[in-house]
Amino acid sequence: MVLWWIGNVILLVVVLPVVIFLLNRVLAALERIRHAAGDILSGGVALVGELNGVPEALAVTDATVKEVSVGAVRYAGSVAKLLG
Repeated sequence: MVLWWIGNVILLVVVLPVVIFLLNRVLAALERIRHAAGDILSGGVALVGELNGVPEALAVTDATVKEVSVGAVRYAGSVAKLLG
């Protein structure tokens, strides 16, 4: 019976504080992860609002690239005539 009491005292004095310490560390990390996930979610929602005009901007970019390529081919042809 005395050994049982000694075991209970050791459990309360040694093991329980270690378990509580480790649990606090895990819960603190969990809260940091939860906060970071919330920041990512709010930032992602704000980013979606900024991406609404991307398809139109890509269409303008494609048209500009085609115009520049036509001009570059014309320029290259003129340069070839001068050098050739």
